[in-house]
Amino acid sequence: MTKILKAYENIDFLKSPSARILRIMSEFVEPNARFQQQKIKDTVVFFGSARLPSREQAEKDLNALKAMDNPDPAALKKAEINLKNSRYYEDAVELSRRVTQWSMKNYYHNGRRYVVCTGGGPGIMEAANKGAHLAGGKSVGLNISLPFEQFANPYLEDELNFEFHYFFMRKFWFAYPAKAIVIFPGGFGTLDELAEILTLVQTGKIKKEMKILIYDSHYWNDIINFSKFAEHGMISEEDLQLFKMCDSVDEMEKELMEHFEKMKDKDKLM
Repeated sequence: MTKILKAYENIDFLKSPSARILRIMSEFVEPNARFQQQKIKDTVVFFGSARLPSREQAEKDLNALKAMDNPDPAALKKAEINLKNSRYYEDAVELSRRVTQWSMKNYYHNGRRYVVCTGGGPGIMEAANKGAHLAGGKSVGLNISLPFEQFANPYLEDELNFEFHYFFMRKFWFAYPAKAIVIFPGGFGTLDELAEILTLVQTGKIKKEMKILIYDSHYWNDIINFSKFAEHGMISEEDLQLFKMCDSVDEMEKELMEHFEKMKDKDKLM
């Protein structure tokens, strides 16, 4: 007689359209259980391009092209741009290292707070996870299955390395535990993440105090003229205060540390 499977043992059913709601719920419940297990109370989220290499890799790629007899001009130009932009990778490593060191010093025994969190892939994501690793701490990677670009970077430990199918559930876990958001230069995905967080804060859907820092005013002002939103009446002047532009790791660290200390003082009052 054929064994009758329980519904939760029936893989064909669980992968079917009828069970989509269960798959969605699992991407809420399972990460929540792991966060509790690892005693992670809140996070500092790093967003930025998946395409940015480390300085070491960028130099290696450029030197390899220059060693060729007739390097492709387009490839050479791209390699030169990558080397210039590799500073963002290195700065993300350094900022994450400093944040993790501070977190471990202040919250190592009574639950983990202000834990670095990324999308778990390459580029700025890898850089932030690497920085936490260099500091001797753990960090979170909220990966997602994509046809290109996305793969888990080597600086994540299995217990905090997640793989999502649904973008909206992944975005939930970026926003829900976050106490600060750091936006490095990036493309469409980074713009999407920045716009969504700003919208949630602007509309009051995120009520907690959240620090939003945008790195490199030269890059971002070249991409988006934020003040024009207010000038054309599409946002209020006050909305421009929802975020702050920073142009150095030291400035970013100062803003974050002041925010964390403020939260620390509030915790004492509760």
